[in-house]
Amino acid sequence: MAATGACFFPAGFSPPVVRSCMTTSSSPGKVEPKPVPNQSRGFTVSTEQISTGTKTAKAKTTSFTNNARTEMERLEEEREKIKEKKNPFIWELAEAEIKSRKSLKDYFEESKDLIRSDSGPPRWLSPLECGSRLDKSPLLLYLPGIDGVGLGLVRQHQSLGKLFDIWCLHIPVKDRTPFTDLLKLVEQTVKSEHQSSPHRPIYLVGESLGACLALAVAALNPDIDLVLILANPGTSFKKSQLALLIPLLTVMPDELHLCLPYLLSLMTGDPLKAVMDNVMKRVPLQQLFGELFQDVTAASSYLSVLSDMFPKETILWKLNLLQSASEFANSRLHAVNAQTLILSSGYDKLLPSKEEGERLHQVLPKCEIRWFDDSGHFLFLEDEFDIGTVIKGTNFYRRGAYHDYISDFIRPSPAEFKKIYESNRWIWDVVSPVMLSTSEDGEIVRGFGGIPSEGPVLFIGYHMLLGFELSPMISQLVYERNILLRGIAHPSMFTRLKEGRLPPISQFDIFRLMGAVPVSGNLLYKLLSSKAHVLLYPGGVREACHRKGEEYKLFWPEQSEFVRMAARFGAKIVPFGVVGEDDFFEVFFDYDDQMKVPLLRDYIKDIAEQAKSVRTEVHGEAGNQDMHLPGVLPKFPGRFYYYFGKPIETEGRREELKDKKKAQELYLQVKTEVEECLAFLKERRKSDPYRNIVARMVYQANHGYSSEIPTFEL
Repeated sequence: MAATGACFFPAGFSPPVVRSCMTTSSSPGKVEPKPVPNQSRGFTVSTEQISTGTKTAKAKTTSFTNNARTEMERLEEEREKIKEKKNPFIWELAEAEIKSRKSLKDYFEESKDLIRSDSGPPRWLSPLECGSRLDKSPLLLYLPGIDGVGLGLVRQHQSLGKLFDIWCLHIPVKDRTPFTDLLKLVEQTVKSEHQSSPHRPIYLVGESLGACLALAVAALNPDIDLVLILANPGTSFKKSQLALLIPLLTVMPDELHLCLPYLLSLMTGDPLKAVMDNVMKRVPLQQLFGELFQDVTAASSYLSVLSDMFPKETILWKLNLLQSASEFANSRLHAVNAQTLILSSGYDKLLPSKEEGERLHQVLPKCEIRWFDDSGHFLFLEDEFDIGTVIKGTNFYRRGAYHDYISDFIRPSPAEFKKIYESNRWIWDVVSPVMLSTSEDGEIVRGFGGIPSEGPVLFIGYHMLLGFELSPMISQLVYERNILLRGIAHPSMFTRLKEGRLPPISQFDIFRLMGAVPVSGNLLYKLLSSKAHVLLYPGGVREACHRKGEEYKLFWPEQSEFVRMAARFGAKIVPFGVVGEDDFFEVFFDYDDQMKVPLLRDYIKDIAEQAKSVRTEVHGEAGNQDMHLPGVLPKFPGRFYYYFGKPIETEGRREELKDKKKAQELYLQVKTEVEECLAFLKERRKSDPYRNIVARMVYQANHGYSSEIPTFEL
């Protein structure tokens, strides 16, 4: 068990929506992007024929103006300049990324521009800001909810555009295409794109109505490699309050169209929750009230856009459309065999999404679910939600038939890392870690100055109780040196043989997002061949769940395989030790004690049956990899100390280390150096005047919260 692990726009500029509209050619099933010939009022418009299977009409194509293109190029140059700076450049990049992300206001502004000049049948729009994608990116088809505009992912366009080729289905307000014809349009596109790229998956991302469309397409095309990302699926329509609106709206006068303020409140979210989030982020009081006033003022202006988006007759049509879609999808759930991820909001006031998510999770064979307890129906429009982060964290991103932990891994963006770092900042505050490393000339320095910048590098160390050392070490290494450790982790973090008592697999999404991979010789080979910085704990679960009195004792297997693997690629081996767990916890009820209690013994066996076994061929204590939760007593908090020894070179020793005896000698050398790192830290921490948390708090009170706390003399 290793690692238990954009664009700015000038003030007053209203950005157009898309670069092109994918329209149907004369060849059945063939979808092609059409050229953009001229501009008008900030939009570029062309007229092309489009067929939905039942009618033919004119389609519009929209693009950015030259001014917007110039602005995008300027901002890209600024980002490149930021990247050239030394750390903490990652924070500047994160701020730029966050500021460039679009808002709910952009959704309404761009919807207004699209709706009021809109006509024609449903069609595909491809956002211009999604153009900087990776090589061989899979196609993502966004299927909108009941709004139908196709801009539901507007806040995600930049992050998703780096991963996918994105097409968004746009259903004009006045369009009355029935569900079966919408289904034909999407299915036709899926078949065409599958034919042109048969080895790449097609992602169908849908919410409410769009989720029903995605399920229907998957049921009708079981032989096409589809990945479904479904937010609050409309398959629960019959159980929702929406079903009651149909007879009510039928008799309601047009001037009493009371649904709009309610819809607006659902889209803008709870203002009190937004205030509390800002308070937790320590936003200044004046700024907090200023933003709240702006939000309230802006929200009132959105009503006019909603009135254009949802005239009474359109709401009636959309509700009937959702009812048809729900019935169609539910009747064919048994035929859905696609890989599916359900995103379920716990605060959805339109649909019973929590209960429906649980039902679909049980019904669909290849289904995973993620809960968003504080989120509402319009999940994709919420400020803190990022679908790209979810897809990467669940290992749902792939460019081939299967997810490849190496080639499909996308490093966390600066904004993603900043969010992870800040969410775990409390750990840093409590443990106040001391990071020491050793330069090539043997000098011990504070920080990570002795860590090699270029890979491959293999970190070999002691696995502290329950892996408490991981978060400060991995996050600070990224922050200080922009080096991401790819941890070799227990397979239970990735797959389960069956449901049981282990924590939900969703609790390990953050480890997968940060690059952890399941323990495997093949994956270690691939990581080193890609010149990665790799984290490996030979002691695994046995060290992380050690017994009473076994603090800082290594439980390594006799095999020296990682040494020969490192030598094959000339990797540097960095031995390291971490101490401080005994300053926080004392194990009082360990594995041996628990195995004497029948109920707990059965519990441990149940856990073992859920996950794939590791080290079944290893004998002795190192092979005892049974997971359990040791009983611990908390102590008055001390401090964590990390010491990274001098890197050990294997470059040029490949032939030498093929000899098992030579490899074993180096293996024992690495183990000895890890033990020496531990011994060094245990001795030197005794002279640290700030080992106690009270002393550290007094120091920060006098020198500032962000000040670096001293430690023992080096």
